[in-house]
Amino acid sequence: MMVPAVLLLLGALTAVAAPRLLARADWAEREPVVALWVWQCVVVAVLLCCALSMTLSAAAAWQAVRGHVFAPAPRGVVEAYAFGTPGAWAPVTAVTLACGAAWSAAMLVREIVRARARRRRRRAELLERAPLLPGEEPGTGRLVVLESDRSEAWWLPGTAPRLVVTTAALRRLKGRQLDAVLAHEQGHARARHDWLLHCSAALAEGFPQVPVFAAFRDEMHRLVELAADDMASRRFGRLTTALALVELNEERGVFGPCPAAQTQVPQRVHRLLTPWDRLPALRRLRLTAVASLVPAVPVLVAVVPGLRALG
Repeated sequence: MMVPAVLLLLGALTAVAAPRLLARADWAEREPVVALWVWQCVVVAVLLCCALSMTLSAAAAWQAVRGHVFAPAPRGVVEAYAFGTPGAWAPVTAVTLACGAAWSAAMLVREIVRARARRRRRRAELLERAPLLPGEEPGTGRLVVLESDRSEAWWLPGTAPRLVVTTAALRRLKGRQLDAVLAHEQGHARARHDWLLHCSAALAEGFPQVPVFAAFRDEMHRLVELAADDMASRRFGRLTTALALVELNEERGVFGPCPAAQTQVPQRVHRLLTPWDRLPALRRLRLTAVASLVPAVPVLVAVVPGLRALG
């Protein structure tokens, strides 16, 4: 039976080739929301290849698994997969991929636990730095203003989300610039970018040698910021959003000859200030549709023998 091997080969080729192809795409910065969707579809396709290969390998190795997987299928469909007498590859492949799946789940759980711990710690710090006033109940406000000499603004997700702004940021940001910063952070919250960051971090930490997962994490950090910038610029203008980014980050040394760790900030400002046109709506729709079909490829490969038997 060659289908599990074909699925593994397809997953490996996708994991290696997809990051290189997407790195050459000249439309990703122009359409970060579409690029986010494309990356998610690619990663789902790789995971589906592994999951389907594991399932079919387990069905080939153990009759009990085969009975559950192909319980509603006609006898001809089962015979089309030519399980026969399984070799040593089937149980080894199934167990290896099952361990990989368990490791992925463990990494995701660890990332969620860490994120919740960081969130609780930051909420405790917020409560300490901005204590509740007499008569004020927890969770009644979504905006928290902190006394600080450093210009910062961030969104703290959770069951009771908070938008945190420092007094230094309020002094530096003028009028619509503050509105643009708030719209940027609200864009992160509405699109649930935190979940994308958690999933990409879990996969990259669990499988650091897999190119698609490492690139997925790096691109998520970059593309979510570009997408939030676009959300803010559509409401308050590209120049206003760019000036707000400059005011927030100027004191951190990111615009000098030796920029600090946040090297993507100058690139984001340059992108906002550089005139560019969005892709035509038809091309955006075509890219979205093609990306949506990518996860269907491993499913089609897995069911081809059964479809041939039925046809």
